[in-house]
Amino acid sequence: MKLYNMNLSNFATKSRIVIYEKGANVEIAPPPGAGMKSPEYLAINPLGKIPCLDADGLIIPESEVINEYLEEKFPNPRLLPATPEDRARVRLFTRFHDLYLEPPLRALFGHLNPKTRDDKVVTEKLTELQGRLDQLETMLAAEGYAAGADFTLADCALAPTIFFAVNMLPGFGAKPPLEGRPKLAAWWTKVRQRPSVKKALAEMDEALKALLGGGR
Repeated sequence: MKLYNMNLSNFATKSRIVIYEKGANVEIAPPPGAGMKSPEYLAINPLGKIPCLDADGLIIPESEVINEYLEEKFPNPRLLPATPEDRARVRLFTRFHDLYLEPPLRALFGHLNPKTRDDKVVTEKLTELQGRLDQLETMLAAEGYAAGADFTLADCALAPTIFFAVNMLPGFGAKPPLEGRPKLAAWWTKVRQRPSVKKALAEMDEALKALLGGGR
């Protein structure tokens, strides 16, 4: 079994967290050829996106489908709760992340350079992102992990994107994501202590520094 991965990808990172948490026997490798759009990789995953899991011939290209597959394939430790209600609560977080929280943050990636950024787009997306972070603050459990006392797929999804938010927003002169959001700040402190998260975020941090020229 092989996960095609790039360490800076927040979607790939959420799948790596699951693999590390479960100690699953999954090879982690970069896409073949010259990257995601190489003919070699497109022959494997026509969507040309990262991550992609080759589950012994079954190609699974979406991170949340990958994570639920890994949950079923490697059931221990459990990352989805026992009851339908608690599983629904976890899936609300993963859905909220993919559809509402992550997109405005991703839209800012192309505007990191102050010399080339579009201030109108930046203002619009920062406003949207701050609103989504406020919504996340209301959704988070009062203590423990995102959906309650147990570490779940919700935490795996959120941690890499909050890593980006923490590192990116100061560069736009924006309100830091943890400021005025006590539940989010407490969750961020706790989730970073999880060995699987700590390892995956360290890989993201190293890749980010290399991208910015500080990893040489």
